[in-house]
Amino acid sequence: VQLQASGGGLVQSGGSLRLSCVASGAIYTINAMRWYRQAPGKQREMVASVTSGGNPDYADFVKGRFTISRDIVRNMLYLQMNALKPEDTAVYYCNAENVYDYGMGSEADYWGQGTQVTVSS
Repeated sequence: VQLQASGGGLVQSGGSLRLSCVASGAIYTINAMRWYRQAPGKQREMVASVTSGGNPDYADFVKGRFTISRDIVRNMLYLQMNALKPEDTAVYYCNAENVYDYGMGSEADYWGQGTQVTVSS
């Protein structure tokens, strides 16, 4: 199983970006999926999560600006980021929880490689 994140880039303050993450491999089911971010010199923090049933949850610092969604059939995760601020600058990582790999017959959590988001003031 692999997670591949994309969609990062350089944007001006107030702009928008849409991140995508695709999970590939012998995937039978995925529980929750999440976006995290890590800014230089800071700990990784959760940005948003979405359950297998599609219920979203957001960190307070992105509520009203970011929208998380997922495509269960395609094993895709998205993060629409609007009204971006310089403090949103970070590497963004996707995470898949309790992924059941039918090839391995086991369950585990997986991380994508990260995609850089830079917001200029």
